[in-house]
Amino acid sequence: MTPDQPRQKVMLEALKRDKSAKPDASRPTDDFEPVDPALKPQIRAVSPHAPSPRDRRGPFRPERLISLRERRANDMYARMFRFADAVVLAFLSFICASLTSSAGWLEAHVSETLPFLTALLLACWALGSFGLYRFARTESLGIHIAKVSLAVVVSAGLSAIVARVSYDVTQVLSLLGLWALTALGSLILLHLSWFLWVTRWRRLGLLTPNIVIVGATKHARRLVDEALKRRDVNILGVFDDRLSRNPDSIGGVPVLGDTQSLLSHKITPYVDQIVIALDPSAKARVNAIIEKLKALPNDVSLLVDIHNESGRQAALSRMADLPLAKVSGISEDEKKAFHKRVQDVFIGTTALIVFSPIMLLVALAIKLDSPGPIFFRQRRHGFNNEAIGVWKFRSMRVEATDATASRQVTAGDDRVTRVGRFIRKTSLDELPQLFNVLAGEMSLVGPRPHAIGMKTGPDESALLVAEYAWRHRMKPGMTGWAAIHGSRGPLHNAEDVRRRITLDVEYIERQSVWLDLYIMALTVPCILGDRQTIR
Repeated sequence: MTPDQPRQKVMLEALKRDKSAKPDASRPTDDFEPVDPALKPQIRAVSPHAPSPRDRRGPFRPERLISLRERRANDMYARMFRFADAVVLAFLSFICASLTSSAGWLEAHVSETLPFLTALLLACWALGSFGLYRFARTESLGIHIAKVSLAVVVSAGLSAIVARVSYDVTQVLSLLGLWALTALGSLILLHLSWFLWVTRWRRLGLLTPNIVIVGATKHARRLVDEALKRRDVNILGVFDDRLSRNPDSIGGVPVLGDTQSLLSHKITPYVDQIVIALDPSAKARVNAIIEKLKALPNDVSLLVDIHNESGRQAALSRMADLPLAKVSGISEDEKKAFHKRVQDVFIGTTALIVFSPIMLLVALAIKLDSPGPIFFRQRRHGFNNEAIGVWKFRSMRVEATDATASRQVTAGDDRVTRVGRFIRKTSLDELPQLFNVLAGEMSLVGPRPHAIGMKTGPDESALLVAEYAWRHRMKPGMTGWAAIHGSRGPLHNAEDVRRRITLDVEYIERQSVWLDLYIMALTVPCILGDRQTIR
């Protein structure tokens, strides 16, 4: 059961309503449960020595964890498969339509070409409607090919009816039969390739969903045991608020911390789904945990049918059967994400070509101005709190570079070089981030990426505002809604952090291609016209 409250609107309303929210480090005490009897033998068996790093990995963890950002890129493959099918069908329709007239398809009567256009559109619609680009784990190759065949037969049959009504010519019907045979053969070969490709990905573990369990209970133990038998989901860890009363592991799966630590745990960027394995009757405790986890972009599910084996099997089947076109569980509109990525690739490539002469001049100036490398790479928070390496032109002296932004830049900062002052003021130091955009780690527009461990005054910025993690629900951007509204440069206090988060969440709620273009158009005038912000 997934919470159905509209998250983004709730975030924005909470930000505007509650100006004094702080990170909640307290642990819920409602519906406190004793340690499960089934786990007591395991607790007594725990060694006083710390487990080895290998043991902390658990029995499910693959050698290489794949982040949600990388896994969501599989949406692009599903669209590529669809596009390839459409191109092949369009080519076959064009050839058959051309054969209806000796003078070519341009001279053919519209009633002669209409059946082939109908067949093309119907086939593309049917392939999508039959779910042939989802490649569900439970679907066999035979069923998949049968659906492909049915889509072609239905399209050809309905197109034959159109041919009869519009132009009763035997030649058109014969060519429709030819279209059906060639389309069927081509699509079967294509989908056989797609199916084998996706099967190989699954065998390598690239599509096996990663989950974590909240609640070190007997229900979690039973779920782990079932998953060990099936091996179609990876349970990476368990989190529970009662660490002092729980074992180091559940069925070999390590207990990694409490619920609060899950919000910033290094494993979170690799998690497809968070499963709450508490007894649903403990409503107050379950609600408190859901409220805490609301800041994360991961899908949160409550395991409700957990008292019998069939219920646990069904729950695992639902988790394991993540289709190719939606492997991450992120509740984001797929079309918007696809359009945003196309926009990033097209405009980003164009910008890289246009600005390459300027980038070469900046690189030369840096090299002549001070010793050291031209580029500076800093670890920053990306989508879903993933750590990414963000590229910039180096603007500080090498010995004074600050990888964690523990000291933000101030006016007359002696760490900044002469060239550095100019490229920071004009934001030319950000141009290498176009490489991050093309690599898919960043977007042209989005919340600006903050350095991991960045401080506002003496405190870490992420700890000053409870809703800080909400800005990681979208890829960070080179520019953004906050940037054109004056929220640039250093953050001096908690109110500055809250204002930036409010603007970031407002952008995430309103994001569209047109809004992105508007922000990009205003970025240069806003930056060059800003004489007050220190950058």
